[in-house]
Amino acid sequence: MKDFWKQVLNFCQQTTQEVSDRLMTDFGKIQAEQKEDGSLVTKADKWADRTIREAIQATFPSHGVLTEETTHVFPDTDWCWIVDPIDGTTNFTRGVPVWGISLGLLYKGTPVFGFVYIPCLKQAFHGFWYGDSGLTGDTGAYLNNQPIFTSKDDPSPSHLFNLCARSLAILQKPFPCKIRMIGVASYNILLVAAGAAIGGVEATPKIWDIAAVWVIVQAAGGSFVNLDGAEIFPLKIGKNYGNSSFPSLVVSRQELISTFKPLASVITQSPYH
Repeated sequence: MKDFWKQVLNFCQQTTQEVSDRLMTDFGKIQAEQKEDGSLVTKADKWADRTIREAIQATFPSHGVLTEETTHVFPDTDWCWIVDPIDGTTNFTRGVPVWGISLGLLYKGTPVFGFVYIPCLKQAFHGFWYGDSGLTGDTGAYLNNQPIFTSKDDPSPSHLFNLCARSLAILQKPFPCKIRMIGVASYNILLVAAGAAIGGVEATPKIWDIAAVWVIVQAAGGSFVNLDGAEIFPLKIGKNYGNSSFPSLVVSRQELISTFKPLASVITQSPYH
């Protein structure tokens, strides 16, 4: 498996670099259209989606692919890539330099490898998390190939906690940390993996928002909670995930779930849910 994981990592590094070089020429310069679910899409999203799909099919022809801009049905293959070609399209179109390219690799419906590249910041995150899959190989979470770990600190007014635009109802009660709003689901969670934030919440992420970072945050020592209660993975063969959202809480260590889950659960009662 070692050679396979090396191939996977090299593929992600090369592909996201090539795609980001083109995307940077459009960054902050093109207009977006609104999709049926209210999210935005640009011609750059569609180009990046197609380019990444074609690269996967050429390099890993037996692997399935599920992406934000094309097929949302989980395929009947042992291996499947889940791709978000531009996570943070609003930031991308407005010239805000925080947006990313996200690739998650699933084995039998569960993510085991994640890679996210943030081009403007030149930050490449990746991680391996095998769970009970029976797979072996490299382990850990990394930022620019250097190991990263979640914070072991207790919450305090000087620690950061990330919200999304649809999770502000959390602030109806006193909150134990400083709040930040990143505007990019993957980066929200990656900041927890890197130890910069102690936790984060996303109210309506789709499967392509979380597949890669689900791996990375756990590989770094954090915990990922679906606030709806059910397990997100493994995904079901033949199911269309286009309209499925997974309200998520991410914390730097398992012991903090009891602190933040009662506060975060309010987002499941919001009109966006």
